[in-house]
Amino acid sequence: MRRESFHADDLAHVLRRTTIATMPELKKALGTEVDVTVFRKLKQLAYRTSYSHRGSYYTLDETARFDDNGLWSFNSVWFSAQGTLVDTAAAFVEDSGGGYFVDELDDVLHVRTKEPLLRLVQQQRIARESISGLYLYCSIDRAVRQRQLLARRVREDAPTLASRLTGREAVDEELKAALVLFLSLLNEKQRRLYAGFESLRLGYGGDQRIAEFLGMDPHTIAKGRRELVEHDVDIDRIRKVGGGRKPAEKKRLKSSRTLKS
Repeated sequence: MRRESFHADDLAHVLRRTTIATMPELKKALGTEVDVTVFRKLKQLAYRTSYSHRGSYYTLDETARFDDNGLWSFNSVWFSAQGTLVDTAAAFVEDSGGGYFVDELDDVLHVRTKEPLLRLVQQQRIARESISGLYLYCSIDRAVRQRQLLARRVREDAPTLASRLTGREAVDEELKAALVLFLSLLNEKQRRLYAGFESLRLGYGGDQRIAEFLGMDPHTIAKGRRELVEHDVDIDRIRKVGGGRKPAEKKRLKSSRTLKS
């Protein structure tokens, strides 16, 4: 009887060396042309499949360093503590304070989420509600969904600078001048975060509309918005290096001997 020559340790070795790998790369490392053989050996390891790139990348559990949102990426390939994209989208919607519009979840997960969200609605794992002509994806639990909808309406209805910038209210020249002065006092990162915050308050289409008023690149505003959503803000580095009041030097009193001379 022929003895099997494939070993799970061979897969573990290549995954530790390359961090992530595709099925063709794993088959080559194992010396087989059969996907099933690789999957059989992967089952002997603690591994993860990417939720981006159609799940075509693999990594070891010991390698993944998930952030507070349960996400981790390597070379723009994304993995989730929740597993698949469908399960990840479901968890994010369920745990959100105000639900998600598609474009918002796209930004957070760095992939397109419309199809997974529709599948979740069909499976009755999440719900959706129409707000201003757009679908907001919410918890399937009625009580949680009501809280999410209330939080979203408060966010949308609150009077903000964003609402003034989009013409819901008039923006007088004095306010514009004050805003220009205010922005001139901020560094690049602070301006990006401020614009991203206003875009978040505005909701769908906020990046472009805020960009037009502030004269900023919408991609810069989108970056600031993502940093706020993902809590990817280093507070200690927002202030410019060398900023702040310089420490005062204590004056030394001259000794009596020096005074006499």
